[in-house]
Amino acid sequence: MEKTTHTPGQGLSRRAVLSGLVPALAVAGTSSAWASAAPVASPPAALGRGTFPGLITREKEPLNLELPFPTLEDRLVSNNRFYVRSHFHIPTIAAASWQLSVEGEVRNLLKISYDELRKMPSKTVTATLECAGNGRARLAPKVKGLLWEQGGVGNATWTGVPLSALLERAGVKPGAVEIIFEGTDQGEVTEEPKSPGAIHFARSLPLAKARQPEVLVAYLMNGQPLPPEHGFPVRLVVPGWYGMASVKWLSKIMVSAVPYDGYWQTLEYAYWKRERGLPTLTPVTEMLVKAEIARPALHEEVPAGQPYRVYGAAWTGESEVTRVEVSTDNGGSWQPAQLLEAAVPFAWRFWEFSWTPPAAPGRYTLQARATDRAGHTQPTAHDPDRRTYMVNKIGAVEVIVS
Repeated sequence: MEKTTHTPGQGLSRRAVLSGLVPALAVAGTSSAWASAAPVASPPAALGRGTFPGLITREKEPLNLELPFPTLEDRLVSNNRFYVRSHFHIPTIAAASWQLSVEGEVRNLLKISYDELRKMPSKTVTATLECAGNGRARLAPKVKGLLWEQGGVGNATWTGVPLSALLERAGVKPGAVEIIFEGTDQGEVTEEPKSPGAIHFARSLPLAKARQPEVLVAYLMNGQPLPPEHGFPVRLVVPGWYGMASVKWLSKIMVSAVPYDGYWQTLEYAYWKRERGLPTLTPVTEMLVKAEIARPALHEEVPAGQPYRVYGAAWTGESEVTRVEVSTDNGGSWQPAQLLEAAVPFAWRFWEFSWTPPAAPGRYTLQARATDRAGHTQPTAHDPDRRTYMVNKIGAVEVIVS
């Protein structure tokens, strides 16, 4: 990452702005953007591909883009700045012909159009979604998979119909245990573990989680129709769980009386959980507690002896972040950071810490760690049983004091 210079009280350097590392807004006065834009009056027939200025390309086809975390400045990440995760080609879907089916162990088979879905009572939830592999670039030795750094994560408002309302309308039969969600996107996985031919992306939720009021079948993101890259026309949003649970381009909901053991539930997005000492592959579910430093950026120059605003974001799954601590001596000691604004369920929290760098020039390592209400704190090392998922070990940012 290119080295940048930040002078406290004067915003960002012109070079940093022009290089695209950070938007042309001063970091020193970050704003909150909790209110979503007004919903559009009528849905488009189809949406074209969007542009994503400044995002890091992790893969061109299928498209996978990462938010440069040092550019983070608002509580809500705009639609064209939100990270993009795709497993296959992004499907082109017309809203007028799209239908969502609810089938399986139900009393009433449902076929719902886009217009019908939008006329149902809706709900808006602010939720942070994080790719299950976010932070994978920090693992050593180098591992397989997309090498996300910090920015495979984002926070947005999501508007849609509570999944529980659709399940109630369909009438779930006794004995149902899981709800399976299938996207329109499909393809063949040719690297190990290979798929058995072409498959759709599909994941499941336990029935109890599926009935939680925050789980949405969403059609708006930050008050606007979902961009194609984020699941247009409709996606699932599962607050508190890693992003793979929030199936995009949703086309089918299947109520099942038996556990789902599909490809993306067992071979991928699964980790080793030890039951009575025996390792068993278990689906990735709830997000783990995590804090990330946005500024200073890696190898950023900061002036010696002058106060500097260290800031970032912290999030967790179904709990609440209650504490963030910062170390300016590579983990030798920790000091409390200030949490900004009130906690919102399922949404990240911004935090800040005033640091006066030493008078002696040199390289210094900053770290941040979060703790949630359940008492979980970030570990110093990655658990190998998690494979390349759920990477929430404490990260480090080396800066240059001059």
